Amino acid sequence: MSSGQPAIPFDFHGRRVLVAGASRGIGRSIALAFAQAGAAVSVCARGKAALEETRQAIAAYGVATHAQSCDLAAPAAIDAYVADAASALGGIDVLVNNASGYGFADDDEAWIAGFNVDLMAAVRASRAALPYLAASPAACILHTSSIAAFRPRAGGAPYAAVKAALSQYTTSQALALAAQRIRVNAIAPGSIAFAGGIWDRCEREDPARHAAVLAKIPFGRFGRPEEIAHAALFLASPWAGWITGHTLVVDGGQMLNG
Repeated sequence: MSSGQPAIPFDFHGRRVLVAGASRGIGRSIALAFAQAGAAVSVCARGKAALEETRQAIAAYGVATHAQSCDLAAPAAIDAYVADAASALGGIDVLVNNASGYGFADDDEAWIAGFNVDLMAAVRASRAALPYLAASPAACILHTSSIAAFRPRAGGAPYAAVKAALSQYTTSQALALAAQRIRVNAIAPGSIAFAGGIWDRCEREDPARHAAVLAKIPFGRFGRPEEIAHAALFLASPWAGWITGHTLVVDGGQMLNG
């Protein structure tokens, strides 16, 4: 977390957190926020170099950490990662499903990538983590959805559709797991900018589109990954203990302008 961020107001000491899709951007910030709050954190992603850098940043907070390269489109890889992470941390209290296939093109490849990574990776990781979560007194699952799930899009239909499915899955999963006292929520970020991310590239490659999106955000700026991480900490904390089946929009008012 950057030095300009406020102190973390939550205490996750003794908690074990898995963040799937955590080598950069929102996932990385979520992992670091949990570590700063005292949690033991496991992360996975495909890129080994960025993943190891994230693991080292987590370890700098003095907490137990685990990292494993994982193709989240591969069911067997997800099962292996969750089992290895649970073994390394001694269990699972919080599962964060953050990965995306970024299916923006209207072709079969984009649809399949979105379905496998945005939706089915969350389903499969949840299924693999369930025995460990069921043993936790403070279990919860968090999914990263998007404000794209709530409105039609002229472009990026695959991304919007699978995020809408993920938000719907959040409600059904929350109902199914309530009897086991496992809370399930999602976060729907607005446009979030970070180095190497979509909006960072857009600013250089398509400044007109970048300016048009920025103009729709009432706060006059793009969001930061840390602001999504703060919402994740709240939803995973005891302060949100009576919240389940909810998708929390974190967008600086972006949806207010359509």
